[in-house]
Amino acid sequence: MAARDDSVASGKKSGDAFDDLPMFNAENLQSNLRIINYSRTFMSIVGGVVAGILGFTGLMGFVFYFLIMAITSLGLLAKAKFSVHTYFDSKNRMLLDGFLGGLMSFVLFWTFAYDIIHIF
Repeated sequence: MAARDDSVASGKKSGDAFDDLPMFNAENLQSNLRIINYSRTFMSIVGGVVAGILGFTGLMGFVFYFLIMAITSLGLLAKAKFSVHTYFDSKNRMLLDGFLGGLMSFVLFWTFAYDIIHIF
């Protein structure tokens, strides 16, 4: 993950009112959000296949999806060394961005794996 750019803030005067505001490089922030999106999509696909193989049906499959997304959020926090504001502009953006975005992929691969293993 790319960290925020502090080189811009170092050239300012100490009496400037904007010293307390963190400066983010837009390209780094966009790259970090893209990595989160890819990670969540990949984990939702893997989780869907695992849920289908294990034979989860109904509400149990959706509970498994939210468990997988919670584990993914914790993994992303650990990858950022629990210093969210170094890589993102808000904590919610890292923890919740794309949380429901992978649900369609999860359901697709969940039903596909379930049909292959348990029906055919």
